[in-house]
Amino acid sequence: MLLDLIFPTRCLSCDTIIPSNSILCENCEEQLSYTHFKFDSENILTQKAKLLFPVEKAFALFYFKDENLAQKLIHGLKYGNQQFIGKHLAQCIHDRIKLNEIDEIISVPLHEKKLKQRGYNQLTLFGNTLSKLYNIPVNHQFLKRNSHDKAQAQKDKTHREETKSVFSSQSSQDSKHILLIDDVFTTGNTLSSIAWEILSKNPNYRISILVIAID
Repeated sequence: MLLDLIFPTRCLSCDTIIPSNSILCENCEEQLSYTHFKFDSENILTQKAKLLFPVEKAFALFYFKDENLAQKLIHGLKYGNQQFIGKHLAQCIHDRIKLNEIDEIISVPLHEKKLKQRGYNQLTLFGNTLSKLYNIPVNHQFLKRNSHDKAQAQKDKTHREETKSVFSSQSSQDSKHILLIDDVFTTGNTLSSIAWEILSKNPNYRISILVIAID
């Protein structure tokens, strides 16, 4: 197309011209630190999460490390308004795992203040694309973040105990297997707070998690 000739798509890492349906060139793609996890109860992410809250299965696409390419992609998605990265990563996940047992996808919310500052939630297009690819409904309103506070990963244990009401969830007596989606699993404190809040109001829910990267 003429537009591709005038404004060619370039690799987000090295600026090489690439096909319009890509975000990285082949050389940079090979540098990505894929976990090669299965969506199951045996991988490292699931085992870490189980120490914090009841979880059925878990999946992470990448390992997140300082200065690696996965970090660059996630930072572009979160802070650079490059929401198309989320769409591409959802496709990468769809190419690798099945989500046959999931009834609903639920995204981790931003506080209204941060959403206004950033202008978007980095998980919205990512979650919507997963929903479309897997034909599973997504719910971005199920959870609400009640306080605009520093990241859970930066809080000590005592402070975290005092902020369990950071999130609130809708309630239901239905039996569902939900998939919580987030960008990075570091300490697991955010997902743990959310999981316990959900289970307190939805005792018949089962929870699995999917993150773009594990730190």
